[in-house]
Amino acid sequence: MENTTYDTALLRALSNQMADAVARATPSLVTVMGRARQAGSGVVIASELVITASHILERENDIKIQSHEQTEFSATLAGRDRTSDLAVLRVPGLKLPPAATATEAARVGQLVLALGRPSEDGVMASSGIVSALGGPLRTGQGTILERYIRTDATPYPGFSGGPLLDTQGQVLGILTTGIANGVPLAIPMAQAKAIADDLTQQGYIKRGFLGLSSQLVHLPEAQRAGRAQDHGLLIVNVEEKSPAQQAGLLVGDILVSLDGHTITDTEDLQLLLTGDRVGTALPVEVIRGNAVQTLTVTPGQRQ
Repeated sequence: MENTTYDTALLRALSNQMADAVARATPSLVTVMGRARQAGSGVVIASELVITASHILERENDIKIQSHEQTEFSATLAGRDRTSDLAVLRVPGLKLPPAATATEAARVGQLVLALGRPSEDGVMASSGIVSALGGPLRTGQGTILERYIRTDATPYPGFSGGPLLDTQGQVLGILTTGIANGVPLAIPMAQAKAIADDLTQQGYIKRGFLGLSSQLVHLPEAQRAGRAQDHGLLIVNVEEKSPAQQAGLLVGDILVSLDGHTITDTEDLQLLLTGDRVGTALPVEVIRGNAVQTLTVTPGQRQ
């Protein structure tokens, strides 16, 4: 009997903690009306700024936001990034508190809550665990998502753009089902905030290109030119007037590093072609004729 009472008390405490977590996050959770059908969710990240899922914005005008107090606001699109399926909305007059960001990174097996506010009926929640931490992930658009959190918490219709919470009510990531064929993922909050900052400031994310095609090759020890890595990217095509051609890269070169970072597959390369590296002259190392040569390449910006 004592054990039963103890177990019941623990369950009650956990239940109350999870309900409290939802209550703490609710003031920062909004409904996003950006399409004719099911509304989505959004999270307040700063005064008059909301982060949400890009795919729920099927129109870029006449976007409405509804707060937990059922007050409606007009919103404008500050910017969107289809690779991460994130968008930022400017909402004049919205003075809701920004969501609290988790101070610790998500862990596999961690108990989490998925939240959404798909209608004026109020907040909805589901619970689960962090199933996996992953990345990079090649999306259906052929681009690379750097990091993601996978959860088995049920993403009810309209949850995209809402928060994935820890049991303290702090945001671990922003939910989306718009990247991997409906699989519920969350973009880690540190990454989501960095993307949101770029979208707020310039309306887009810088992603670069070199203008070459490559294939992964194994490097026999005798052809590594003293390097430890056993794989590189064999350049099989260089586009005319591309950054790669201007840098002097040739078909047959084996690309092994960019900006001091080892490249062992195409995803390594894609991850490096972002942010401030776009438009910046960078050292690139290739194996040519069993010797390492260092060239300088300036990644172009992908339109």
